[in-house]
Amino acid sequence: MRLAVGIEYDGTAYNGWQKQKSGIGIQERVEDALSAVADHPLEVTCAGRTDAGVHASAQVAHFDTDSRRSARGWLLGANSNLPDDIAVTWVADVPDDFHARFSATARSYRYRILNRLVRSALHRQRAWWVHQPLDSDRMHEAAQALLGEHDFSAFRAAGCQASTAMRKLRSIRVHRDGDWVLIDVTANAFLQHMVRNVTGTLAAIGTGDEEVSWAEEVLAGRDRRRAGVAAPPQGLMLVAVEYPAALRLPPPPEPVHFAP
Repeated sequence: MRLAVGIEYDGTAYNGWQKQKSGIGIQERVEDALSAVADHPLEVTCAGRTDAGVHASAQVAHFDTDSRRSARGWLLGANSNLPDDIAVTWVADVPDDFHARFSATARSYRYRILNRLVRSALHRQRAWWVHQPLDSDRMHEAAQALLGEHDFSAFRAAGCQASTAMRKLRSIRVHRDGDWVLIDVTANAFLQHMVRNVTGTLAAIGTGDEEVSWAEEVLAGRDRRRAGVAAPPQGLMLVAVEYPAALRLPPPPEPVHFAP
């Protein structure tokens, strides 16, 4: 049978989701923990492969097994075999043709910027500290030019292996909460480093170094060298993966509790 699981993790100590030849990937830890419960080796496939240092509150993965366990048994067994910075949050039966990646209809990320003069000792692994004042209204206005289906080559990593740079950005919102600037973005899928590269571009607009129209110009140019710097990974979190309602999967948690 095929099962889906929800997973949250702090990506600070890992080389990203995927199993690595050197270093530890989150996938490896999850597979080891679930294999211990199943009493046989298994492989998990996730909805979105996050990079080194990136976090998730609502990653989704699936795996196949012949072992019969209760949902409580899977949850408690997996979490007792996982390190403290990774947790399985739910488990659900899914159809045999369910695929955590290809069945997903959208993914959402939140990027957190701490925008104040002094750095934070407590949030150093969960946010990008920018000491120059940021105008979140300018950033939000600029971001709206990215909505819709476009070639996002200007915002993809040099090593991105996606077969096409076409992506459909469904929503993007930049707003301020005290010293925090939050960027919430939803798309059908994302290119490698896409959210981080968009964030770096918007930050340059927020500081006043670039005009509001610059985001649209960068998008149209399809040249990564013309975009802003890549924002660091620690500010990024996968906060939702959407699936058809007929699957009745648990909804993702609200990301508000990750804001201050």
